[in-house]
Amino acid sequence: CEGLPAMGPLQPYLMGDRHAEIALAQSAAPPSIAAHAEVLVLTPQGFEVAVKGTNGFVCVVERSWSAPFTDTEYWNPKERGPDCYNPPAARTEIPQMLQLTKWVIAGVDKAQMAERTRAAFADHSFRPPEPGAFGFMLSKQGYLNHARGPWYPHLMFFVPHDRVGSWGANVD
Repeated sequence: CEGLPAMGPLQPYLMGDRHAEIALAQSAAPPSIAAHAEVLVLTPQGFEVAVKGTNGFVCVVERSWSAPFTDTEYWNPKERGPDCYNPPAARTEIPQMLQLTKWVIAGVDKAQMAERTRAAFADHSFRPPEPGAFGFMLSKQGYLNHARGPWYPHLMFFVPHDRVGSWGANVD
């Protein structure tokens, strides 16, 4: 799948077993959090709530289009990234993921999605991450990092793009 120029049919991106997708999404966070989190699953119409939550966390299995637009595996249907967003991240990151998924299902190409994303940040439809926004990615069952299979459990910290340098990220 390396370097697919466009998305193929939606079916390979879907998980055939809804309960397996719920379990994979919940595997992203500690059980005490995942047990009370909302869980989203991907359907042919987009992501939908499969489990109602009570703690403000949202668990989901991200697909390849959650990666940066420059990622060579942007359309890889094998990508499965279990993530569980804390409440501040859920308020800003989940709406963006839901919108990207709507565009993907509608057949919008990557270049158009990148332009729409820039416009959404410019008109404040998409908001920068709130302070303290993070996601658990603790699952040992996700398929990330392309051909290497499962990736290492970690946390994702969300910061506005103009502040990434203050974390010392992406520097030599």
